Amino acid sequence: LFGVLDGVPAEHPAAAVPADLDVLLLARATTLGHHPGQVAFPGGRLEPDDDGPVGGALREAEEETGLDPGGVEVLGTLGRLPVPVSNHVVTPVLGWWARPTPVRAVDAAESAHVFRVPVADLLDPGRRRTVTVRRDRRVHKSPGFLVEADGREHLVWGFTGGILDALFDRLGWTEPWDRTRTLDAPL
Repeated sequence: LFGVLDGVPAEHPAAAVPADLDVLLLARATTLGHHPGQVAFPGGRLEPDDDGPVGGALREAEEETGLDPGGVEVLGTLGRLPVPVSNHVVTPVLGWWARPTPVRAVDAAESAHVFRVPVADLLDPGRRRTVTVRRDRRVHKSPGFLVEADGREHLVWGFTGGILDALFDRLGWTEPWDRTRTLDAPL
């Protein structure tokens, strides 16, 4: 969910995007069974009453962050993407927050922190890392972003980091960054 979410501009002066363009993220609760503590986009499983992936995404965003889905203009969906580590298939829904409303972690069992991040700061080469995951004798690498929100530091990596990285590449926004700068994934 992209939009102008507050009056706080980005620290990084990115050429590709305005300083006030933000994306809405959340830190998942550390007690969750899948991807505990990771930064993610609002979202979750479809329910029988949902109007497809768009309806499910808007419902989940409201449940997790308290946003008013009536203020969201849906831009479209990306193709279905597998998340092998949790055996899920995700259909990302892109939206523009035309009429932002206050957000917060609605259910502490699902979300620990809801926050906005300036897109320009995500593009900052100094905040980019390659995150290494070592699990079951396998090594997986993920694009990562170091961000600060409301005085808290977060590492955006895994599925969310991959989506942001691919989207920025496709839009031509990515700034060259040092892919040899690595961090181990917090597990």
